[in-house]
Amino acid sequence: MSTTSSVHGEQRKKALVEMLESAGSVQLAEAAAALGVSEMTIRRDLDGLEQEGLARRVRGGATRAVGPRPFGERMAQRRQAKARIAQKVLDLVPAHGAIALDASTTAGVLAEQLGQHDDLVVVTNSWENFGALRRAGVTRATLTGGQADELTGSLVGPMACRFASEARYSMLFASGAGIDVEHGASDVSLEEAQVKREFARGSERVIMLVDSTKLGRPGMARGIDWGDVELLVTELDPTDPLLDPYRGIVEIR
Repeated sequence: MSTTSSVHGEQRKKALVEMLESAGSVQLAEAAAALGVSEMTIRRDLDGLEQEGLARRVRGGATRAVGPRPFGERMAQRRQAKARIAQKVLDLVPAHGAIALDASTTAGVLAEQLGQHDDLVVVTNSWENFGALRRAGVTRATLTGGQADELTGSLVGPMACRFASEARYSMLFASGAGIDVEHGASDVSLEEAQVKREFARGSERVIMLVDSTKLGRPGMARGIDWGDVELLVTELDPTDPLLDPYRGIVEIR
């Protein structure tokens, strides 16, 4: 990628993520030349991407971040964007019946906002999100069984999948490690993706909660396909050009 004019803001960040995804690493000098900015600017950008869990800084540049990361680390990243997403979907949450939340931190921020839903059954495979629901005052919060994944703070495996498939939900609020036009959502592990797909099969509506740094980033494991997703929600204004590739595929909020 080369350009004679500088690339700014979110476009530059997205370009750096694409470089990391395609090559596995970026060098300061090469990225600065390609994006028309100083090496100091690229250094700050890469520091920011590392804080967001999207890169690992090394001498002279950065490498792609791979593998699942601890729940607490992820919860601290992009907090403002996650709060914006949660606010945008609060009006969709029903007063009664049952909904499902996946083990994502974006769903966890939504869980913190559900204190007024005393008559709502909320099922999740995340003990972190279950704790957030209980602290918020959701008395009918329900945690699936399953095998504990200590790193991600989730319950996975056959028991978690079976529990997720036994109930029927009016909607599922889910996120993913990445999302792309061709494949839909993806996850960092096959086990996490399996539970999420079981939740989706039992849900009347699937709402994808995705912060903009995940756009165009396919992950390792196939998650929820576009055909099962009704609504894509990001922190961006729905008219933002970054969302243009997804128009006609899914409704955007």
